[in-house]
Amino acid sequence: MTTLSVVIPALNEEDGIQDIMARVLSIRSSLADVNVEGLELIVVDDGSTDRTPELVTATPGARLIRHATNTGYGAALKTGFAAACGEWVGFLDADGTYPPEYFPALCQAAQDQRADIVVGSRMAGTDSQMPPVRRVGNLIFARLVSVISAQSITDSASGQRVFKKSVLERIYPLPDGLNLTPVMSIRALHEQLKMIEVPIPYSERVGRSKLNALRDGLIFTQSIVWTALHYNPMRLLGLIGLAALGLAALIGLGVVAARLQGVTSFGPLGAFALFAALVLAVAGVSFLGLGISFNYFVALFHKQPVRQGLLGRPDVTQKLDRHLGWVGTVSLGLGLVLGLVSLVLGLQGLPVSRLWFYYLASASLSLVGVQLMVAWVQMQVLDALKARDNLIAEDMRANGQAEVRVKPEVRAEAKAQG
Repeated sequence: MTTLSVVIPALNEEDGIQDIMARVLSIRSSLADVNVEGLELIVVDDGSTDRTPELVTATPGARLIRHATNTGYGAALKTGFAAACGEWVGFLDADGTYPPEYFPALCQAAQDQRADIVVGSRMAGTDSQMPPVRRVGNLIFARLVSVISAQSITDSASGQRVFKKSVLERIYPLPDGLNLTPVMSIRALHEQLKMIEVPIPYSERVGRSKLNALRDGLIFTQSIVWTALHYNPMRLLGLIGLAALGLAALIGLGVVAARLQGVTSFGPLGAFALFAALVLAVAGVSFLGLGISFNYFVALFHKQPVRQGLLGRPDVTQKLDRHLGWVGTVSLGLGLVLGLVSLVLGLQGLPVSRLWFYYLASASLSLVGVQLMVAWVQMQVLDALKARDNLIAEDMRANGQAEVRVKPEVRAEAKAQG
């Protein structure tokens, strides 16, 4: 029998907890229609100081788990997940904002599409009473997750989901705070779990909200970025690096165009633009190299091949690896040649007012070349370390086969000598 365990975290929710429990318990027949015969309702009281625990205890069909003190939204959910008996686990808030009547639809979608996680998307629904500030924030979080993971998602922070309990070991650890939901989303995407979305309506909450838009928004953003760096550093750092290199290239093209038009001196803004181009070029290459290196560190730590890359695919990262060495060598060579030519021309009397641009270009090319070559060396060392276990296993197998071949001869010789 397939069972859905619904977990509700609650902190001082006496105004709405009875209603949401009644609504959850009323979906038994609808769940049976989608081949989910069992329903378990778990309410985790997270240190309430009002009548919430008493109201849960008085409700037939509800199971109460209590935290002695407030430990956080995520901590309460994880307590419920651990206690859940169902093959599928669902959760939603106690404030009435999410519709438990949509759990059958989420379960049906999970079965039809063979999904591991089904998210009730408030951003794809037609009836949403979400406050404008929170709506904008959730749009930003969803876009951030989509960019970082290279997969489209409309609601990364939804608090109504259904998932297979068996996937918990792949998406743990999860934080104890309100940021559990976006971290769950980004871990699921990077773990290559199948996560789908089903549109749901969203209502005004019962009682006062515990969410602080600015504080929790910053925590959400930080959590998304740091979690992504644990899986695919190249995606985030590579995009930053490419953006920096793109800006540096635009400034460089502008300077070249000005030189071709006879401009030999620049004002304060022009000088700052040249300085910015140099910094951006070096920083861009540094971010790219750092992203590739970190991806190898992640693969080395988990003892697995490099799974992710700039476009969410490992082949892109590996292609970049192969080209870093010769591109760095060419860039450094051009920089040194340009610098030496500028020096010779200066010694022959060409004024510095005409040479400064070439010295700047020489410095930029040389620094970028050095950065690329250093990154290439790092890649070779990390690649060798990553392959070390496989090479050891191959050598051990080869030695074992040699022993098998030699052993009869040794025995024959020993017998003859004996």
